[in-house]
Amino acid sequence: HVQLVESGGGSVQAGGSLRLSCAASGRTYTDICTAWFRAAPGKEREGVASIYNGAHGTNLAYYNGSAKGRFTISQDIAKNTVYLHMNNLKPEDTAMYYCAADPNVGPVGCESFYLQRGSWGQGTQVTVS
Repeated sequence: HVQLVESGGGSVQAGGSLRLSCAASGRTYTDICTAWFRAAPGKEREGVASIYNGAHGTNLAYYNGSAKGRFTISQDIAKNTVYLHMNNLKPEDTAMYYCAADPNVGPVGCESFYLQRGSWGQGTQVTVS
């Protein structure tokens, strides 16, 4: 079972940038799908970006429409941390951001953000004004 802790949220002005971090313990980020979700007031939770780290170092990254071109998901295996680099932030990006991981999800499920049965962090708030 993997434990996840998010950090890096905060308040920024529109057009600004933030980098969110998701540190894992209990398991390394190998052969596993990790994703960032967000939940805004009055809206359903949505997948933002995901990354599948497969055997032999395969890395596959996926993004939802609003994140493409502005957000980048990456990982540092040595630090056991997954990052979400967010640029050109907009007020509609305001939400609680959660990290989730599931070693039982392959590339197809990762692309579909199918991590409901995985491990989840407590979230970090991002506010864009």
